[in-house]
Formats: sequence, C-alpha cells, structure tokens
Amino acid sequence: MAVKEKVLQFANQVSGKKPGSRGYFGENDARYKILEPVVSDEMAEVLLCMKIRQKTTAEKVAPLCGKSVDRCSELLLELSEIGVVFVNEIDGVDTFWYETWVPGIMEMMVNNKEQAKKYPQIPKAFHDYGVENGPKSTGSFPPGVGLMRVIPIETAIDGETRRASYEEISKYLNENDKFSVSDCSCRTARESMGEGCGHLKEDMCIQLGHAAEYYIRTGRGREITREEAFEIIKRAEENGLMHQIPNLDGSGKTHAICNCCGCSCLALKGANMFANTDMVRSNYVSQVDKDKCVACGECVINCPTNALKLGQKLCSSKPIVDKIERKETPRNTNWGPDKWNEDYRTNREDVVESGTSPCKTACPAHIAVQGYIKLASQGRYKEALELIKKENPFPAICGRICPRKCESACTRGDIDSPLAIDEIKKFIAEQDLKEEHRFIPKKRHEYGKKIAVIGGGPAGLSCAYYLSIDGYKVTVFEKQKALGGMLTLGIPSFRLEKEVVNAEIDILRQMGVEFKTGVDVGKDITLDELRNEGYKAFYLAIGAQSGRKLNIEGEDAKGVIPGIEFVRDVNLGKDIKLNGKVVVIGGGNVAIDVARNATRVGADSVDMYCLENREQMPALEEEIEEALEEEITINNSWGPNKIIVEDGKVVGVEFKKCVSVFDENKRFSPKFDETDLKVVDADYVLISVGQNIEWGNLLKGSNVELNPNNTIKADGFTYQTNEPDIFAGGDSYTGPRFAIDAIAAGKEGAISIHRFVQPGQSLVNGRDRKDYHEFDKESLQLEGYDNMPRQKAAHKSDLNTKESFKDMRLTFTEEQVKKETERCLGCGATVVDEYMCVGCGQCTTKCKFDAISLVRKYDAEGVAYEDLKPAIVKTVIRRKGRIIGKKVKDVFAK
Repeated sequence: MAVKEKVLQFANQVSGKKPGSRGYFGENDARYKILEPVVSDEMAEVLLCMKIRQKTTAEKVAPLCGKSVDRCSELLLELSEIGVVFVNEIDGVDTFWYETWVPGIMEMMVNNKEQAKKYPQIPKAFHDYGVENGPKSTGSFPPGVGLMRVIPIETAIDGETRRASYEEISKYLNENDKFSVSDCSCRTARESMGEGCGHLKEDMCIQLGHAAEYYIRTGRGREITREEAFEIIKRAEENGLMHQIPNLDGSGKTHAICNCCGCSCLALKGANMFANTDMVRSNYVSQVDKDKCVACGECVINCPTNALKLGQKLCSSKPIVDKIERKETPRNTNWGPDKWNEDYRTNREDVVESGTSPCKTACPAHIAVQGYIKLASQGRYKEALELIKKENPFPAICGRICPRKCESACTRGDIDSPLAIDEIKKFIAEQDLKEEHRFIPKKRHEYGKKIAVIGGGPAGLSCAYYLSIDGYKVTVFEKQKALGGMLTLGIPSFRLEKEVVNAEIDILRQMGVEFKTGVDVGKDITLDELRNEGYKAFYLAIGAQSGRKLNIEGEDAKGVIPGIEFVRDVNLGKDIKLNGKVVVIGGGNVAIDVARNATRVGADSVDMYCLENREQMPALEEEIEEALEEEITINNSWGPNKIIVEDGKVVGVEFKKCVSVFDENKRFSPKFDETDLKVVDADYVLISVGQNIEWGNLLKGSNVELNPNNTIKADGFTYQTNEPDIFAGGDSYTGPRFAIDAIAAGKEGAISIHRFVQPGQSLVNGRDRKDYHEFDKESLQLEGYDNMPRQKAAHKSDLNTKESFKDMRLTFTEEQVKKETERCLGCGATVVDEYMCVGCGQCTTKCKFDAISLVRKYDAEGVAYEDLKPAIVKTVIRRKGRIIGKKVKDVFAK
C-alpha cells in the first residue's frame, strides 16, 4: 500500500519534526499507522495548515490550504469524528484544534468504538506508541511534570496539612459545569488486542469542560451530572482503580480524569515496564506504620505499580528486607532493555525475597490470617468476616473441618503452641450465623451473562459465590438432591452439622445464585443443550465421590462396602445398621470418619488398619485422637492381602506387614513382608483408601481430556481445559484434597471465567499468582516472649459421644477469643518501594488498620505543554551529571 505522504508529514508535525530533519520518522512508526486507515491526504492538507494546541476555524484554515470554507469545514468535522481534532462551538462558531499524541489524539481515536473495532491497527498503534517512545522519555521528566499525573485518592491526603488544591479530584469536578463519561481508552485498546486485564472499562473516563462538549457532540461519551461524576470516582476506587489527569494545561488545570489500573494503563506502562515513575507520579509516597500493619496483603494486591510487598517484622539473625531501596534508577543510570520489565503484567511479586508470615503462606487460599486475628482482637467481627470472605466464602464450614495448615506453620508454635486460628475463625463466622441480617457482599458489577457450575460442592459453590459478586447469572447443577457435595454427603454430622452448610449456602441464594438439584448433566441435559440455553461458560467441579477399590481377592463379597458410600448413605438418613465386628481399611481423615460413623450405627467393635505407621498417617492428629477416645483401635503398618469369604459373605481379612510406604524419592511405593501375615475376623469391611471420579456422560462429545488418574486436564493457573468455555477445579482436577483447596480453586475459576466471557480479556495479564513464601523461622530471635497457654474449645458433656451425630465441640467464648488473639506475634508487615510508588493512595482505601498512609515527598506542580521543554532540558542535564558521578563513585568503590 502506497504511503500517504501528507499524512506522514502531519504525523511528524505533531511530534515537532519537519521533512528532512533529524528524527523524521517513516511509515512504520505507530504515529503514522494510527492515522493511515482513516485519514486521507486531503485531510492532512488541512491539518498541515494548523498548529498544535492552537484553536482555529474553517474560515481561517481554508485560504491556507486552498480549499473552500465549506469543504474545509466538512473535512475538519470529519476529522473530529475520527478523533484527530477537537471541536467546540465558541461564540456560535465551530472552533478546531489538535492535541499531542498522548494524552490527546490517540485516546480520542480509540474512543471511536466502531472505528477502533473496524481498524484494529488503531488501538494497536496506541499500544505500540508507548512501547516505542516510553524508553525515550525515561529519566527525562522531573517528578510531577509528565504528560499524565497521578492525583491521590482524596481520603488518602485528608490529614495532610501541605496538600494543595491541584492535588484534589474534587477541585476539578467542582470547577467545571460540563461532564461526560466514556469507556477507558487504554483498556479498550488492550481488549482489542486480546490483552485485557479483567478490570472494569465501561464508563470509567470522565471528561470536563471543552473535552466533555466534544465527547458528547461526537458520540464518544454520554453527558453526566457532577453528582454522577463523583459516583464514578467512588466506584472506581471501590474497584481498585486510581486517578490520573492529562497534565498539559498548567498547574491545577485539566480536561479529563482517568480511572486507571496498572495492568492496562499505557501511562502506567511507562512506570511499570521502564521504571519511569517520575513521568506520572504525584507528590506523595506510601508509608507503612509497622506497629499497626498486619500483612493482610490488601494494599499489595491493589498497588498498580507493585511498589508494595509483604515482608516480616520479627527480629532475625539473618538480613531481612524491611525497606526496598534501589541503587539504580533512571535518575542515575543509563536505562536500557536489560533493565526493563517487559513481563510486568504477569510477573508481579507479592513477597520480598526474605519472605513473610507463615500462616498466610501455608493457607491454600492465602487468607489474611494475621488481619482477621487483629480485627477479632478489637471486637470488629463483621470486618473480620468480610476480610475472610475475600478468599473463603465458607468460614463457618472451614472453622470445623479445615486441616489447619496455617496452625502447623504458625511461628507461635516455636515458642509454646500454635495460635488457635481455626477456632477464632469459627467464632467470627458464628457471630454472623447468629445475626438476623447476615453479611451479604456488595456486587461490584451487573454483567448478567449466564454461567453454569456443574457440581454443588465446595469448589463449585466458591466459584458461584465470586461470579455472583461480579453480577453474573449463575446456576449450580447438582446430581444429588442435597447441595454441598462432600461437605454434606462425605463428612459426618458430628464433624460438620448440615445446618451450618445450609446456612452458608443460603447466602448464595440471597445473592441470586440459582440451584438445580437432582440434575445429572450429561444424562438429563447436555453441555451443548446448556450452550443453546445461553450459558457462556462452564465450571466443572463434580468432586471425587466414589470409593477406590483395593483390587484384591474377595473384594466383591457381601459386607464389603466402599467407605465413602457408607458415609453418604448415613448422611442421607438411610436406615444403616452394622452389627458385629467392623474392619476399616485406610488411614486418612475419611477413614477416620468412616470408623466413627460405624460406631454410631451399631458396630460392636471397630478396628482400623492402614499401611502407614502412626507418624505417617495422613489423618489429622486431632481426628486420630477423637477416634481413639471412641475406643476405635488403630493398627498401623498393615496392608490387606485378601478378604476371606464364606458363602458369598465376608468373614475376615488377611493382612500382611507393611515395612515401608514410600521409596527414597518420597513416592508412594509400599513394600511388604510377605511372610508376616495375620487374619482378623470381620462382619463388615469398609474400604477407605482413596476416591475416584465418575464422569458419566458429562464430557461426551467435548474436546476435554482426562489424565491417567481420571482427573481432568486443565491449565494449572487458569483452570481452562482444551474446550475453551469449560473450566475445572476441586477434586475433579486435583484428585481428593481438603475443602479449603477446592474453595481456593473455585475463586480462581471464577476469575478465569469472568475474563473469558468478557471480550478481549487475557486469562493471565495483571493477575495475582499468589506466589507466597514464608520467612526463615530458624533465624528468628524469639527470646523474651512469655509462654501463654493456648485456649481450648470446650465440649458438650450431656451427650454420649459414641452414639451422637451432633458436633460435640463448642465455639470459643468471646473472652477466649480475646485471650487467644493476644498470643499472635504479628509476624508480617508490608514493605514499600518508594521509588516505584506513584502516590495514588489506593492502598490507604483498602487498609482496615490505619497502617498505611501517604506522605508528601515532592513539591512539583504541572506545567503547560508550551513550557515543558525547559523543565525537561534541566532534568536531562542533571541526570547526565548523576550518571557520570555514579560511574566515578563505582570506580573508586572497586
């Protein structure tokens, strides 16, 4: 295609370059490419007769370009529709001018939605411009004088005595009378390239004054009131977005307010990719009060420039990162590609190198344990619940059945005993269960698209919960008549009463989630039929609800029952009676549940046999102790050799001695002494050695693949399968694990589905990978801490434990909670990288502990575009001096 020479000349003119001059660029430059599909040479002839940021009329331009006034006016109006020039009616006359590339021409061209959709090279050129020109500006702008400027969230600087009016969003809204709103141009551009980050883009950028008039007139935006503008600002802040303004009109002046995210904003791309934070920063930086900080991580995940990370505040014999200091920045170093962070949208770090709190790290859902412990200590139970539910919608359930990995990792355990974290969580959730009006999360959006969740267990319910918060119409299809999956059918009531499960599921009903029970998807209705009904994506979380076989002689005899099916029948209220001697094969938590259920349905004696020795048993120690208290005998290091059968019914089991369970690589590879055998009598044998997944016809006709162990194949981060609209999670993806693992997977599945059903979104860009690691506990200096006894939950004493299906464990009293929360060491704290912080204040809105604030570090005001050059020249000269000085210093340091 022939080059449009006049269009190319105009593109160079906007950049201040004349034909034949140094730096005159060609047709491969993004500045030409954005114009090429929609701007003609005839239009360019008119544009070449105008000057940047200088208002003019068709009457004035016409004689300069040799065209009639009518034709000139026609071309200028067309250019205003395209987005190359502004148009305002001033004193009854249409007045035109063009702005810089960014902020200016490029955003306006992208905000012509039909145009951007028809010509994808327009949004791509917008993106490429930042990549091509970002490095050139790195280190050249003094703080606060860049083309865009961060304006702090106003509540973040409320107490700052040195704040200036030009740093207040309210000033810009109160001083204008005309407002419009449009979609975010940056997120629109990313979306068109399939690189969206999932952040809200609709109705996010506010135009003021002349810009609002232009946006309304050309259909780029819709008119709004000042009150609506303030509501948009509020909604943006609630959704984790920060504010920037075009910074070209002089101090305290602008024509727009952008609500930005760090993962798609092209101005923040310079900060994140090239470490060019001076180009956009406000006068403020974040400061953490470590005494108040509880390392909840809310500030970290919301920081648009990854300037905040989790660290520790306990003393250590090894160096720890308590402040991020950069010896090299664009201010004092030549900044080439070797220093860029091109993958900044996928390689965010949540934790400093020396690590952070073990409790948050160990939790599969990475709940802010330290945070809700502190809130509970202050009696702020509702806020504690809200913090928990950011990662786990079912704290009352998990407070009763969680494996307590956080407690196993708790630093307090190195002094006396781990903190009773789960009991505190249970108490917090119990307060909500007692409330007349329970906590219902506020919906962030109203997207309305239909999503199908197949399986009503913890993974599926978690996915439904988080999708519902985003306003999706979620339907959960459950094969059984009861909801809850293994929570309801696989865990005995004496560990998890069904009223608790139902109460937490009722929250989803109040949120608008629809449930269809007794529906076997694949048999009663197919995935294709659901697609035809308008469902846009599917989350498969059917669990692992059938028992695994031993594949030994006699296994099919009468009286040999899969343990998981036995528990399910008991939970469904079937009339189950086991008389005589019961042998349970297995050593995990499910096997313990099976054995304890057996004592409650008539067994004279219950003996457990497992391969592992006592220390290796996969069951939790607490579960083992409760089984022993109920006079269940545990026989370690025995494996079943065959089941002895007479007249088709089991009468006993032959076991062989297990000498080792794992090989030298810690892989399951049991070895036996085939000569050491023993036979035990049995009237019933309950097998609990693992669970299988039964897919039925669910996947029939799909491209979804299964692993050799029958789990579903899916991406380990996004949970997307080979069928793009099908995602998976929970036991059907990982194999049998704990409920908290499934709950964590459900939230990640919801994030992926949200991105999948929205056009142009990436499943990975800007997404938190939750890559946590704990600090080195071996190097901690814990001398001087007093021993404080761990609080213990009381048990009901009016019921016979062996006969009752009631949960005998009571909840902590409020006094116990206060005593137990005092034992928390408060291991972690947020660490600030002051150079990377742009002073947006988003962190302060998320902190519930008044632990992070903005402090004024700079005193820069914006300057008009026409006065920008001297400021840049001065900065460039100073920078060169610093670079030379640093090199000299480094030489002498060697």
